Amino acid sequence: MEQGECPLEDVGIRPAFWKDKRVLITGHTGFKGAWLSLWLQELGASPIGYALDPPTKPSLFEVADVARGMVSIQGDVRDLEKVREVIDLQKPEIVIHMAAQSLVRESYERPVETFATNVLGTVNVLEALRENRATRVMINVTSDKCYENKERLQGYGEDDPLGGHDPYSSSKACSEIVTAAYRKSFFSGSGDHPLLAVATARAGNVIGGGDWAKDRLVPDIIGSLNSGVSPLIRNPTAIRPWQHVLDPLHGYLMLAERSWDSGASFANAWNFGSDNSENKPVSWVAEALCRRWGGEVKWRQDMTKHSHEAHMLRLDTTKARTLLKWRPQLPIDIALDWIVEWHQAYERGERMRDLTVAQIRRFQELAAA
Repeated sequence: MEQGECPLEDVGIRPAFWKDKRVLITGHTGFKGAWLSLWLQELGASPIGYALDPPTKPSLFEVADVARGMVSIQGDVRDLEKVREVIDLQKPEIVIHMAAQSLVRESYERPVETFATNVLGTVNVLEALRENRATRVMINVTSDKCYENKERLQGYGEDDPLGGHDPYSSSKACSEIVTAAYRKSFFSGSGDHPLLAVATARAGNVIGGGDWAKDRLVPDIIGSLNSGVSPLIRNPTAIRPWQHVLDPLHGYLMLAERSWDSGASFANAWNFGSDNSENKPVSWVAEALCRRWGGEVKWRQDMTKHSHEAHMLRLDTTKARTLLKWRPQLPIDIALDWIVEWHQAYERGERMRDLTVAQIRRFQELAAA
C-alpha cells in the first residue's frame, strides 16, 4: 500500500474506533466545537472540553445541553500552565484544537487578542503535548483563509503559499507555520518524544443550526427574519465555499482515525471544502434562506463602508477525496433546509439536543450509504 493510502474498508467513520477514546476538544463551547462534542458523545467517545464560556447568548452549547455528556473545563488557551495541567490530568489520546478568535471583522477590532489566541494558543497546546506522552494524534483546525488569496478561480491546494490580508487570516497562516515547526522539531519520532501525528485541517464558511455569531451571513439573516426586518448584506457578489458544519467535522474525524492508524503519512495539511458547483454568491444564499423561511421579507445591500474581505475563495480538496476517501455529503440546498429546520424548531421551543443529534444521525446514514 502506498504511503498515505487508506484501504477501502476504512472509508468513513468507524464508530468502534471512537468507543471510550479520550478526546480533548479545545473550544468546545463554540459553534463547531459543540457540534463535534455531541457527535463524539453519539459515537461513544469520552470527550473532554477546554474553553471559555460560550461566545454567544444563546449558544448551541447551552441550548443543546452539550455539557451533559462530557467533561467540560473552563479555561483559556492563552494560559499555558492551565493547558499543561488539563492535558497532564486528562491524558487525552486525541486532541482536536478548535479554540480560536474566528471572525474576520472582529480581528480588525481586536488584533492583539486575535493573534494571541490563534497563534500563542496553538503554541501552548503544542508545548503541553510536547511534555505529554499519552496523546497519539493532534488535529489543529485552522481555516481556508490561511492561504495568500489572489482572488483566482482555481482552488487553493495544500502546497500553495500561506498568507493573510487581515489579522484573522494572517493568524491562521501563522498557526499553520507554528504547527509545522513543532511537527518537524519535536513530534517526528526521531528525538526523545515518541511519534505524535500532528495534522492541520483547513475549512471555512461553515454553516449550520445553532450559530449565533455576529457578522456571519447565516446567523445575521436568520436573526433579521426572526425580527421581520430585511437582512442587510455587505458583499452580495462575494463567492464562498459554503458547507454544512457536519461535512468538515466528518473530515476531521476521518483524519484523526487515519492518523492514528498510519501516523506520519497523514501528519500534514488537509483541505475540506464544498464542490465547486456549491460555491454560491452571498446573494444566492440570502435569497434561498428568505424563501425557505417564508413571508415577504427580502434582503437589502448594506451600502456603508466595511473592512476588506476576500471576494472569492475556493479550495482544492483532491487530497482529502483521494487519500481519506472523504467527500462532502450535504449540497447547499439540503444544508439550508437543515438550518431552517433547526432554527424554526428552536423558535417553537423544541428539545434542541434531540434535534441536533437527529441531524447527526441522518448525516451518518448519508455518509455510510
